[in-house]
Amino acid sequence: MKFSDFVKKGAIRANLQSTTKEAVINELVESLLEAGEIAADQRDDIIAAIMKREELGSTGIGRGVAVPHTKHPSVSELVGTVGVSEAGVDFDSLDGERVQLFFLLISPPERPGDHLRALENISRQLRDESFCRFLKQSKTADDIQQLLQEADDNQFAAG
Repeated sequence: MKFSDFVKKGAIRANLQSTTKEAVINELVESLLEAGEIAADQRDDIIAAIMKREELGSTGIGRGVAVPHTKHPSVSELVGTVGVSEAGVDFDSLDGERVQLFFLLISPPERPGDHLRALENISRQLRDESFCRFLKQSKTADDIQQLLQEADDNQFAAG
């Protein structure tokens, strides 16, 4: 599965303003709403589902990366977005580091394979130091989109 299969271009945020875990999740879910990828009446329920998942254990996987995610019946296909926080956010990460890169995923409950393949793709690409460094330095949504496309085209070592 490639980033282009689930990251919705109109939802990418290169300069997250939020400074807390819940605020970042709100901001990223809002970006999916603004991009027309989720229904307005499902927004709060989706945020609650993601926060409930965070209670099970932080999705801050280390090295400045978090992958908040949930399964939700309001989506018919896997939808996701990417956000970059220049300052970083305390996300209760496994390594205690602040998170700068966020990959938020929402998938339909009846398609767990898509969810797992997306998580696998993200974790594989994030093993590449240069990919992470370039993403953290991205200033625009177009920069991020370009990097994701290059990752999809196997232009990074980990691809």
